[in-house]
Amino acid sequence: MFKNVIVLVFVVISSFSCKAQDAANDLKNDNKDTNKPKLVVGIVVDQMRYDYLTRFYSKYGEGGFKRMMREGFNCKNNHFNYVPTYTGPGHASVYTGTTPKYHGVIGNNWYSKELRKMVYCSGDDSVQSVGTNASSGKMSPHRMKTTTFADENRLFTQMKGKTIGISIKDRGAILPAGHTANGAYWFHGQDEGVWVSSSFYMNKLPKWVNDFNATNSVKSYLKDWNTLYDIGTYTESGTDLNIFEGGFKGKESATFPYPLDELKTQNGGFDILKSTPYGNSMITDFALAAIMGEQLGKDNITDVLTVSFSCTDYVGHNFGVNSKEIEDTYLRLDKDLERLFKYLDVQVGKGLYTVFLTADHGAINVPSYLQSVKIPSGYLNKEETKKKFRAFMKDTFKSDSLIENISYNQIFLNRSEIKKLGLSLGYVEETIVDEIITYEGIYKAYSAKTINSTSFTKGLEELLQNGYNQKRSGDVLVLEEIAYISYKKTGSNHGSGLNYDTHVPLLFFGKGIKHGQTYQKTEITDIAATMSALLGISFPNGCIGQPLEFVLN
Repeated sequence: MFKNVIVLVFVVISSFSCKAQDAANDLKNDNKDTNKPKLVVGIVVDQMRYDYLTRFYSKYGEGGFKRMMREGFNCKNNHFNYVPTYTGPGHASVYTGTTPKYHGVIGNNWYSKELRKMVYCSGDDSVQSVGTNASSGKMSPHRMKTTTFADENRLFTQMKGKTIGISIKDRGAILPAGHTANGAYWFHGQDEGVWVSSSFYMNKLPKWVNDFNATNSVKSYLKDWNTLYDIGTYTESGTDLNIFEGGFKGKESATFPYPLDELKTQNGGFDILKSTPYGNSMITDFALAAIMGEQLGKDNITDVLTVSFSCTDYVGHNFGVNSKEIEDTYLRLDKDLERLFKYLDVQVGKGLYTVFLTADHGAINVPSYLQSVKIPSGYLNKEETKKKFRAFMKDTFKSDSLIENISYNQIFLNRSEIKKLGLSLGYVEETIVDEIITYEGIYKAYSAKTINSTSFTKGLEELLQNGYNQKRSGDVLVLEEIAYISYKKTGSNHGSGLNYDTHVPLLFFGKGIKHGQTYQKTEITDIAATMSALLGISFPNGCIGQPLEFVLN
């Protein structure tokens, strides 16, 4: 009897001891997890040149861009390492850590050699819109062939770490969030003004999204857009009235103020907000709702929130790099960033989250403005060039059917017709290169054969090769002259491998980030590698970037 009692006591003590050890191990594991940020926030500012940080620096407040520079790390010589520099490829490259050569997003739109038609980078007819009856929700990341670091975090955490993507643009929400995201949301304007998604992610919108849409808060932004501060203090930009800006339909001049409620009917309804800084404020409002609604950063399993501020791109395209409108947009974005960071301080905890901020591309100063100050620049007459080129092809090869498509500085040839005529593909490509290089506004041209058979290690050729995807890209690739664009005479554009398009900000701050700055060259593909290293997870499966060790504690 006494022996049995002793045995029972020993078993009970052992049980408590094991439970205590398990609890200690759990606590140890929890403490180990807390070495990681509770939330990673990736911010892409669409069309943000690096010099917007320095040009408007004296006008920024202390809680937005300056806070990131003051508390975090500033990579001052950060560049895209491929051509073309567009929104779709930019967002994909930031989060996958690789270039279009591998992730396959070679443009916003491109000609599909397989389907023999133009396709959109995130378009997907196999899914349905969620939150609207319009087709704007028929989107997914299916054309992006590699994982993002957000995907790898989901895999690493056994799908426990959440990923949410947010942007005005569908591609700005979808491509960063990746293939395994819990949700990606974008803005459907027109006559609805709501945030929507796709059946790729869900069958119905979460309650918090429906609740947000039900507030109709977007209507409050249909007001006068005037400058945040006295327009006379906007000395970092050109005159308000000039011939280099587009403006809005229904308003005679592109000058402040803009009565948005009056102008909306002629400018796409709620879509007019995309071309104003209020669109970025809408994105911030929705991001705050997502942090609360999804309870992001509330446990020790890292979540990822991707936010793309798209309206800077719309404003840049409309008004140009040197406009008062672009300055006002960035001063207001600075306020929105401060609002986001303060919310994260409270909801997640100061020092418990990590943020990076970059851009998907830069932009050229309006060529007509550059011409006015005697800087070599100009415009390529796309239609005249195509007409001249097609006439050359017919005269040279006696056929109207050799060209399948000409788009986005690429020429796609009809392989069947080439074979039928008994021609060599390489010969036709090189003949085209020799012809098109003589055209005004054309800087360089390369055949696919050259791109495939030559290993370039520097210059525009290397960037062109990094953006070339053998299955998707064209048979001849064309680069425009420096400071030349195929665009209207007002507003800015982008797409080249030159510094005005490749040099973009890269700021890190928060948990695990050192304070400092560098002029050492970094590349856009290094971001995903750095975030993966910070989280201790696998790199995205196509990643070619390197972790920036000097950024990490």
